[in-house]
Amino acid sequence: MRTTVETLPIAHEKLGEMIRGQDWGGMTSAYMQYPTGLDFCPLLEGLERDHCQCPHWGYVIDGRIRVNYEDGTEEVVGTGEIYYWPSGHTVVVEESVRMVEFSPHDQMSQVLTHVVGKL
Repeated sequence: MRTTVETLPIAHEKLGEMIRGQDWGGMTSAYMQYPTGLDFCPLLEGLERDHCQCPHWGYVIDGRIRVNYEDGTEEVVGTGEIYYWPSGHTVVVEESVRMVEFSPHDQMSQVLTHVVGKL
């Protein structure tokens, strides 16, 4: 299977062009664009321990995003870096970011439903 960013379906109309993706083999394959300053912390409130409980694997095309983990540690992922974020994280976009990400479909769907409900 293959596609282009332009032909990936928009994840939800409330999210606009920020997330495009689809389910392939039980994984959500997504292209994401987030603006500088976007803080997911308030959008994740109400999930288990107020953190995203879905693991993600991805690649930052450009930009910079800070990841905060439940144990208090944090890291910054930037242009050209490949990442894995285990369950129990929040993110803040430090510099407008474009990235490709893969996540277990069922878990990602639950997170997106929650986030859209907070908008």
